[in-house]
Amino acid sequence: MNKPANAARRSSRLKLLLIMAVFAAPIIAAGVLTFSGWQPGGKGNGQPIAPQRNFADEKLRVSLADGQVWAWRATEPQLTLIALPGPDCGRQCVDTLTKMAAARITLNRNAPRLRLLFVGTPPADADSDGMKNYWQIGSDSDGKLAAWRPTSPDSVSALLVESNGTALALYPAGFDPTGLRKDLQKVIR
Repeated sequence: MNKPANAARRSSRLKLLLIMAVFAAPIIAAGVLTFSGWQPGGKGNGQPIAPQRNFADEKLRVSLADGQVWAWRATEPQLTLIALPGPDCGRQCVDTLTKMAAARITLNRNAPRLRLLFVGTPPADADSDGMKNYWQIGSDSDGKLAAWRPTSPDSVSALLVESNGTALALYPAGFDPTGLRKDLQKVIR
C-alpha cells in the first residue's frame, strides 16, 4: 500500500474518533456528576411536603359550594393549587389570592393545566371581586388540611398538588407570589 492511502485512512479514523468523542463527552460528564452525587441547584420556592401524602389515597374530602366533591385525580393532567386562608381573610389575603390567580393566567395556553381551589370561608366581598370567576370554592369536611392552614389573621397559605392527588409543595403564609409563579412556570409546560 502506498503512504498517501494510509495517511488518508488514519486521518479519517482520527476524524471519526473526534466526532464520537464530541458526542460521548457530555454523556460521560453526566455519568460522573450523577455518581459523584451532584444535583443541579434549581430549587423551588415552596417547601417540599415530607413525608409525601396523596390526598386521593387518603380520601381527603373537599365539598364544593355546588354540592359536588373535589376530584383529586383529574381526568386529564392538571395540577391543583389550593388556597387555605387564615381567619378573617381580608384585603391582604384577597391581594395574595388575586396574585395567585394571575400566576395561573401567566401560564398562557397552559393555564387550563392548573386548577384553583379555595378551601375555607371566602372573603366577604368575594362576589364583587370576581373571585368565583377563577376559584372553585370548597370546604374541608374532615379538617384534614388544618395543619397547613395559617393561624394569623388576613393571611393565606397554598398547597400545590399533582394531578394524581400527591401534595408536592407548601407555600406558607407570607410566601412570595412571584416565586409561586416561577415554580408554576417550571412545573407546567
